[in-house]
Amino acid sequence: MSTAAKTDLASLVSEASNPRTADIDLMSAAQIVACMNDEDRGVADAVALTLPAIATTVDRIVDAINQGGRLIYIGAGTSGRLGVLDASECPPTFSVPPELVVGLIAGGDTALRHPVEAAEDDAAKGADDLKAINLTARDVVIGIAVSGRTPYVIGALRYAKDLGAFTAALSCNPGSAIAHIADAAISPVVGPEVVTGSTRLKSGTAQKMVLNMLTTASMIRLGKTWGNRMVDVTISNQKLADRAADMLCDATGCSADEAQDLLRQSDGSVKLAILMQITGLDADTARTTLEAERGFLRKAIERAGENSAA
Repeated sequence: MSTAAKTDLASLVSEASNPRTADIDLMSAAQIVACMNDEDRGVADAVALTLPAIATTVDRIVDAINQGGRLIYIGAGTSGRLGVLDASECPPTFSVPPELVVGLIAGGDTALRHPVEAAEDDAAKGADDLKAINLTARDVVIGIAVSGRTPYVIGALRYAKDLGAFTAALSCNPGSAIAHIADAAISPVVGPEVVTGSTRLKSGTAQKMVLNMLTTASMIRLGKTWGNRMVDVTISNQKLADRAADMLCDATGCSADEAQDLLRQSDGSVKLAILMQITGLDADTARTTLEAERGFLRKAIERAGENSAA
């Protein structure tokens, strides 16, 4: 690493030494965890300052998906792993196809379990990985890098920007390189870490909070919930089957036996089962009504009521 690069890294907020933890190696276990907990208290406040940029990005994600686009996360190390994690949780939570929210990490899937640290230095590979998934101008690309200077992410964002895709940068340093490249900059500044440079700590927590907001808010805006109920959940195990039945009973007041029957008729769709129970529609008519409202359950219930009154 060049002297200039070393100086650049040392100047980052995320790389600074935290004076509050200078003697952490002398603390007891109870003191260490209390110190870490105290440091974590400021993370949500740092994220709060970035809410306008997060909301702007959510609006662009929703627009992109409505037009046939995708959400793409790309990062390296901890940042990349968090992006892959958030992407992988969308299909079971919101019943979206796995190709709708994509997580890419420098070094590929191997890097999820094993360090492939040198991969982050290859800017061309960032662009190549986006080319490999056939990125288009309809997609949204979120570059994730705590430092905001990771070459792999920089290369990816530049390629996406040149292609015409909307881009956002998620870093934990103000005025970062990726923030200057992207259309939107989300930069929660959480300050120096408990262990100097260990950005899987407060910085990683801040990134996870932001990623939660990006996908959850987008999915809510796309009609994936009814109120705060996760009605588009995919029933893939017994816990989720129980949750679906309980949700149906709670939402409509039906009995447990009725819930099971409705879920059978709806092929396991909680959203469709709720619509059937509330409106009295059969499965096929309910499905057509729901499709007419692009999957928005609240709107489908209103439409069914209007048709009934007409």
